[in-house]
Amino acid sequence: MDLGLTGKVAMVGGASRGLGFAVAKALVAEGAQVSIASRDAARIDAAAEALRAATPGAQVLAVPGDLRTAADITTWHDATMERFGGVDLLFVNTGGPPPGPSLSFDDAAWQGAVDLLLLSAVRMVRLAVPVMAARGGGSILMTTSSAVLEPIPNLALSNVVRASVAALVKTLSNELAPQKIRVNNLVPGRIDTDRVRELDEGRAKASNIDLPEQRRRMEASIPLGRYGAPDEFGKAAAFLLSDASAYTTGAFLQIDGGMIKGVW
Repeated sequence: MDLGLTGKVAMVGGASRGLGFAVAKALVAEGAQVSIASRDAARIDAAAEALRAATPGAQVLAVPGDLRTAADITTWHDATMERFGGVDLLFVNTGGPPPGPSLSFDDAAWQGAVDLLLLSAVRMVRLAVPVMAARGGGSILMTTSSAVLEPIPNLALSNVVRASVAALVKTLSNELAPQKIRVNNLVPGRIDTDRVRELDEGRAKASNIDLPEQRRRMEASIPLGRYGAPDEFGKAAAFLLSDASAYTTGAFLQIDGGMIKGVW
């Protein structure tokens, strides 16, 4: 299937590794020009080099920045505009907040989670939308977590704030449809990333078991019996961002191997 991404300009957040990198990789492979951002300058530069090596001739811009801050998001947006002249696609993605139960966090921790997950999304979208509208439309995709459908034990900050991001997706999809801008949500289950490995390590320690046993237990709860590969997530994101899904907005696509048990 031709996704029609050749020449499109995409901004991909949190792209130095994990899900963000997988999405950038899929978009580059489909011919998109990709601007990637992440806090660690060395890592985001290395990610850009890896993307160019995987797809010779790829147009990739790497911008270091802390996406929790409005100033760094603006710097990233401006650099993208200067290099590529516009934005057609936006993948909203950042790292995750620390684990822990609800009452273990002070106000600063809650505010940090809001800045990281919710306000970063609002700020990215606020900058991208006028440019997309001027170009005749665009596509925005946010990644959250299976926690928006089934709260995950010991991930209170993620559970609560990511649910707000899911509500933002649906709200924006209605508000931006007249401007031909689609907004969708991609919901990962257990994708084999550094973040998931870190969470598994914490759970293994809390349960006094080794890491392989923790992974076996998690895999046993997934109908397909395995963790997802980052590339599987990246390809799904490329589809939702592309014109191949032109009649899809306000939707939630689960990439979870059947892990989420709810009907909706």
